[in-house]
Formats: sequence, structure tokens, C-alpha cells
Amino acid sequence: MRTGINTLFIPGPTNVPEVVRRAMNVPMEDQRGPEFGAFVLGILADLKKVCQTETGRVILYPGSGTGAWEAAITNTLNPGDKVLMARHGHFSTLWAEMATKLGLDVELVDLAWGAATPVNEFARRLAADRKGRIKAVFVTHNETATGVTSDVAAVRKVLDDSFHDALLFVDGVSSIGSIEFKMDAWGVDLAVTGSQKGLMCPAGFGVLAVSPKALAASAQATSKRAFFDLKDYAMLADTGYFPYTPPAQLLHGMRAALDRILAEGLENVFARHARLAEGIRRGVAAWGLETCAEHSSIASNTVTAIRVPEGVDARDVIRIGFERYNTSFGSGLARLGGKVFRIGHLGDLNEAMCLTALSVAEMALAEAGAAVEFGSGVAAAQAWYAQGRTVRANRIAAE
Repeated sequence: MRTGINTLFIPGPTNVPEVVRRAMNVPMEDQRGPEFGAFVLGILADLKKVCQTETGRVILYPGSGTGAWEAAITNTLNPGDKVLMARHGHFSTLWAEMATKLGLDVELVDLAWGAATPVNEFARRLAADRKGRIKAVFVTHNETATGVTSDVAAVRKVLDDSFHDALLFVDGVSSIGSIEFKMDAWGVDLAVTGSQKGLMCPAGFGVLAVSPKALAASAQATSKRAFFDLKDYAMLADTGYFPYTPPAQLLHGMRAALDRILAEGLENVFARHARLAEGIRRGVAAWGLETCAEHSSIASNTVTAIRVPEGVDARDVIRIGFERYNTSFGSGLARLGGKVFRIGHLGDLNEAMCLTALSVAEMALAEAGAAVEFGSGVAAAQAWYAQGRTVRANRIAAE
């Protein structure tokens, strides 16, 4: 029998703050009632702030980020359209598979799992596409399987530099609300996330942010869609009412989560994630282990994928963490199975929680056969977090 709570260090679903859990404890309500629309409109307005768009619309689809992926494709592209994508992790691979299943002509750039979106190769291919056959460019902003963040702004620049009119799709499932994301400034046309990551809610909503250019494309798109048809949801942005039954309790949780994010301030949210992630990375380095990310400059601030030593099975690390210490780590996905385990560090998180993740990981690694010195990773992270607290305290005192 386990006592205490299961400590959750997977990159989603993330920890749900108690204030969000309480907010969802409301009676069933009429989703077509007179007050419901205004309530939803407030949520949509604040989601636009999180996505940093003034010109775009935000659509909430009952479902998940994967559902929003499909909605983005089917509402703006036509069967046979050529799209440019990179495959460098499990989720970028799944996105490419979905595009193929939906009838798109997928031009793939294959990379090592641990690399970022290949901006220079994208630039070469876009410059060579003089007839504009490429209708969209897909970027996985944060590859959750490998712990790698790609440069969306750089992809927008190569599109502009080549005078290319392709739509820019961004998978922001494990980045939006945690890592800097600027939809308007980066010229993103379709951005996807889910309620269960940086938004600190249970799974249940796919979030799709759509630019005016993408909205115009949706009027011409011929891909078949039914439940995800954007025009059926267009009323949402104008009235706050859904064409189909939404998970209303989850909307109350999202309201509380958005209040929490905006009270902290987006820039502070991003800085917190960067600070916590660096502590995790310093802990991993102190163990003498490597992350999956090929270089520190592309390391994710929401999830770290840790390569285990030769002779150690990452699945044992995960199993020991759960069975012995009631702690959940993320598994290595697809070709990374048994080779990495992941520590998710996004959403409702602080330094003490990250230190817990490192301390349990040390014990699980040692029991799985890794030569890890107890306290080494924790000490490295402690030093970093203490230093950061001192710097911030001095800055506040000076102000």
C-alpha cells in the first residue's frame, strides 16, 4: 500500500494546482445558458494573451492536442498539397504520419532524435520551390520525446527571405504557456496546444490559434472534416457558444489556471521554467550523464530526456521510481525506449519539486545499476537555485 501522493514528473498531463481542481468542482450547467457565452469569451481572450496574438482567433476543441493537429490540417489544406516537415522525435513523427493519412504530400527531412528543426535545410528547400508547391511548413516547437526546442522565429525568417507564401504550422503542445511563444511576432498561422500541459488543467481540450491568413485559407480548403470543421466553431470566437457539448467543468478549471498564469506574468512564467530546467540539467551533468538534446542551446525548458549509461535500462529506472518511491518519470518513446527517461518540469512547479525529482532519480538510477553518487545531482541543482534566489532578492531590494 502506497502512502502520500504520487509525485508526477512526466511532461503531461502535468500537476493540476489545487485552485484549479477546486474550480472544476461545480454543478452541471446549461452550456447554452445566458451567462455561459460571456464566461467562455473571457477565457478565449486570455488564451490569446498566452499565445501572444491580437489578430488571431483561438478555437477550443473538445479533445486533445492531437485533435487540434487534425483540425489545423483539414481546415486549411487540400488533399495532395505538399507540406515541408522535419522528423526528429516521436511527436514530429506522429504529426508527419497524420499528414500522410490525411492525404498530404509530405516532404520530410529526417534528422537524429535530439536535433532541432533544420532551419538551413528548410531555407534551401523553400528557396528552390520557385513554383510555390509547398503549401505549409510544420515546426515542432518543443519535441517532447527528446527535450528539444526549435527556433520558430528563424523558420519564419527563412519563409520571408525566400518570399514564400506557405502557411506556418506550429506544434506548441509542450511549449505554449511555459516557453516563450509569440504567434503574431513570429508570423505563425496555426498554433496547437492542449489543456493538460502548460495550461495546468486535465486533458480534454485541444487549443488551436488561427491567424487571419489561415482563416482565409480555411474558406478555400477542400479536405473533408465534420466534428472539427472550423466554420462550425467560428461562432465560438464571436459568441462563446460551442456547436457541440463542451466539458464545461474543465472550462472553470481553465479560467482558474489562466488567472494564475496571468497573475504571475508570462515573462515570469518563462523565467521560472528556464530557471527550473537549468537546475535539472545541472543535476544531470553532475551525475556524468547526457541529455538527448544534441546541444545545450536547444535544450527544452519543459522536459529533459536523460540518456542512461551503457548496461542500464531506462525502463528499470522508471519502474523503480514508481514502485519503490511512488514517483512517475516519463518513458523513452519509440526508438528511445529503454535508452532515456524523462523528467517533465512544466506547469505548476517549483524548486523543491525539481529537487525531489532529482533525488528520486538518483536512487532509481543507482538501484538500476548506474554509478551515481547520492546527492551529486541534488547538490548541483541546489547551488543553482540558491544562486538564483540570491540574485533575485538583491534585484528586488535594489528596486
